[in-house]
Amino acid sequence: MAGSLDHIKVLDLSRVLAGPWATQILGDLGAEVIKIERPITGDDTRGWGPPYIKDAQGHDAAAAYYVMTNRNKKSIAIDIAMPEGQDIVRNLIAQSDVVVENYKADGLKKYGLDYDSIKKLHPGIVYCSITGFGQTGPYAHKPGYDLIAQAMAGLMSVTGNPPGTPGDDPMKVGVGVSDLFTGLYATVGILAALRHKEKTGEGQHIDVALLDTTIAMMTNMAQNFLVSGQVPTRIGSAHVNIVPFGTFEVQDGHIIVTVGNDTQFRRLCQVLGAPHLADDSRFHTNSARVTHRAKTNAALKPLFMQHKQLELIAALEAALVPVGPIYTVDQVFEDPQVKARNIVKHTDAGGGIQAQIVRNPLVMSGTPIERIQAPPMLGEHTTDILSRLLSLSPEAIADLTARGIVGDKT
Repeated sequence: MAGSLDHIKVLDLSRVLAGPWATQILGDLGAEVIKIERPITGDDTRGWGPPYIKDAQGHDAAAAYYVMTNRNKKSIAIDIAMPEGQDIVRNLIAQSDVVVENYKADGLKKYGLDYDSIKKLHPGIVYCSITGFGQTGPYAHKPGYDLIAQAMAGLMSVTGNPPGTPGDDPMKVGVGVSDLFTGLYATVGILAALRHKEKTGEGQHIDVALLDTTIAMMTNMAQNFLVSGQVPTRIGSAHVNIVPFGTFEVQDGHIIVTVGNDTQFRRLCQVLGAPHLADDSRFHTNSARVTHRAKTNAALKPLFMQHKQLELIAALEAALVPVGPIYTVDQVFEDPQVKARNIVKHTDAGGGIQAQIVRNPLVMSGTPIERIQAPPMLGEHTTDILSRLLSLSPEAIADLTARGIVGDKT
């Protein structure tokens, strides 16, 4: 079955995470994604291991980091610092609907591959630039990284243990959420721009920044500050606007409880054997519980310690109180719900190497995401793309390869 974007061609000039995450989503949805990489070295993440997926001989073949963000793409190795390489990219852009790049602001201008240069040749192009700080402002030309965005957007200031407790240093989130958020926003912007182009024929420039995106994803933390003027801080796994919410210790481990309303709180108290707490004026409403956060948690903690994990989870689930275990990553993939959803797929990781990957989480009834092409080897599709799309002869491709302008499969 055809993908929803099988009529779209994407030229991917990005590397590492935010840009490749966006283009992988587009590829999952059916777009033809042509990934432009540097000859010899390719995307930085090709070397970001261990761990590596092993080949049949047990040798390191593909970094897990690269594999997780570059499926459903084709790789062509081009040296864009050389004029002939720039010409090849321009010719490929002329046949593309979308360009995604994550160079520093104006970083492609010296190659004539920036938006202003490209739109003169291809005014209908949807051109997405992903940077750390955006195309404008005093930081526009600074390099941007996920950790810097998490720090400067305030995310690290609200992540981790409360001040004054052990291990209370500001902490980043365990995965690169600023990059991933930005890749998702970039995808949304690209799809919106493609829809606009379908209606008007007009292309446009999408400017998306890690810092902007991470500030937007601060959601209630940011809005609470703008409304109250009070600076939020770290509160561990708790919720700034909801109590009780977070991690609670039981006899044999921990569980997560997320009580979203007063009815759920009353049910929680009944399961814990203390229904009177729900009638206490300090705890009767969520607003009261937020005001008396410390007293609420102090009243509940010894009650949780009277129970074992699995028994309490079952009892709270039966009472319709949101609850769950805290898994390690290996436990995630053993959960029956995860298995039933087939979130893990077996696929070719390139060169005939088999690997397991996490599938795209979208489940679509009309255009299901069924294609899983192996993340490409560096330059794997150079000859095919140059001959098929640009009609270059084998002799011309061999000459470009010999002069280091393009790279063949390595």
